[in-house]
Parts: sequence; C-alpha cells; structure tokens
Amino acid sequence: MSFQNQFTKTTTDANLMETVHHGSAEYPFRYYYENIALFDFKCIDWHWHSELEFIYIESGNVVFDIGTVHFELNEGNGIMINSKILHRLQSSSDAIIPNFLFQPSFIAPQDSLIYKKYINPVISSSLEYLVFQPDIPWQKKALEIIKTIIAVQETEFNREIIVSMSVQQLWILLLENLTFDQFENMGAVISRTRLQLMMQYVHAHYSENITLEDIARTANISKSTALHLFQNNLKLTPVKYLINYRLKQAALLLINTEEKIATISNNTGFNNVDHFCRTFKKAYKMTPTDYRNQERAPVS
Repeated sequence: MSFQNQFTKTTTDANLMETVHHGSAEYPFRYYYENIALFDFKCIDWHWHSELEFIYIESGNVVFDIGTVHFELNEGNGIMINSKILHRLQSSSDAIIPNFLFQPSFIAPQDSLIYKKYINPVISSSLEYLVFQPDIPWQKKALEIIKTIIAVQETEFNREIIVSMSVQQLWILLLENLTFDQFENMGAVISRTRLQLMMQYVHAHYSENITLEDIARTANISKSTALHLFQNNLKLTPVKYLINYRLKQAALLLINTEEKIATISNNTGFNNVDHFCRTFKKAYKMTPTDYRNQERAPVS
C-alpha cells in the first residue's frame, strides 16, 4: 500500500489542536495509512482533535505519550484515543500504523438519545485511551473489527455503510467492557490540564524572552512542579521543550518564507544568530541554509 497523499507533518494551533479536519460534514470519517518514520524526527508530535482515533500497529514498535502516560505498543496491538486527548507518537524506525478518525456524531447524531446515553458519557469522562491486545478475547474481537474497517478502505462497493456498521459494533463492544474505575482518575486529568496549559503558553509566547517561572505561573504551580510534569510526561525540561518548539517554527519559516536567517532567528526567540545556527544544526543535522535548500528542492 502506498504512503502517497498522507500527512508527514502535524500542524496545530496555539492550543495544540490539530488544524487538519478529518473527514467531512456528510461523512465525518477519515482513514490514513502511515509510516511514522516519514514524519520529522520519526515523531507525530503533540496534538489533539475532537475526533476519536483508532490505531493498529501493522509493523514496528510505537512509543505513545497520551496525556501523562508513557508506554510502548508492538506489532499486532491496537489503541483507541479518546476525543480531545493530548497525545504524541514516535518510533525509532519504520512503524506502519493504519488508523482512522471519526467524529463521535458518526456513531449517532449529537442530539439523539443514543448519543446522550452511550457516547457522551465516554467522551466527556476522564478515560484517555484503551489498548487492544490479541491475547485478551474481547480485545482480540475489537482488533478484528478494526482490521475489517481498515481492509474495506480498499473497496468502493458498500464501503461507507460497512464502516458505519463496523464502528457501531466496535462501540458496543467497548461499552460492554468498560469498567467504572476507567473513568475515575481525576489526578491524571488535573496533571494533564496543567501540562497542556503550559504547552499552550509556550506555543503562544515562544518568540518572547520567557522563563521557567513564566511557564509555571500560567498553570498556577511552582517551578519544581512544572519541571516534574514536563520531565515525567514529555521526558524533557520546559526550557528544552521551548527550544524544540522554537526550532520547529524556525524550520517552517525557512521553508515557507524568504526571510533571512538572522530575521528568523530573532522572530523565533533566538537573540543570537550564531547560537541559533549551532542549535539548529545539532537538531536537524544540517545548517538552516542547507535545510531550506533541501526542503525546497523539487521532488523528482
């Protein structure tokens, strides 16, 4: 299967919400066949979306960061990521992940009894994700339904109706196997909210001369708590996250504008162009000029 016409970059707004719309108003479902290795740094970076997302690990290993949880899934596993949950995927090598996203209203209209009784309690709960493993009977069945939805994407005849029926079957299976304790983890919800507030602050103010104290203040926590949240959940410090985000914004400007290197350095929060060039080269393994030339080179 080809990886053409698939996204290889994750674009978000200042609130980390993904800017790509998955599906359409008349068919709010979208399927992707992706290789994480094709994304920058082999990483689908931090983002969230209102759609529910189901991922199957066809090959390779994938490291997930979902909310405040860090874990790895291997070939043959699957996962559901709940609506509006902050997450990131990365892999050290090729990782093929057929996946699909759909609005909760794809199961039933938002003003319906079905939505209020069977959908809203899940998407508005503290449940962040569900992992599916083939050695657990009900999860094996869920994986089979997920693979049916993936397989039918190759056909035209009755595809949409089969997808709709299969998604409903999958949802019923989830409801039958969810337990109350999966909805009761408010400590994780609070930590996730604080972390997301700080990440949003970095995205909105990265071009300014901001400090660790500024980042912590936006979540009304101490500097040590901010360090703990970033280190435990993102595996880096708030300052390192700020630098990485500045570099990503600089990379976008290099590709999409004609601005001089010094201007880009200044506009992304690097006050010294030599420091910017050294930092950029360390992260991207090439100079800003070489990166601009490579990314703009026509694909043969």
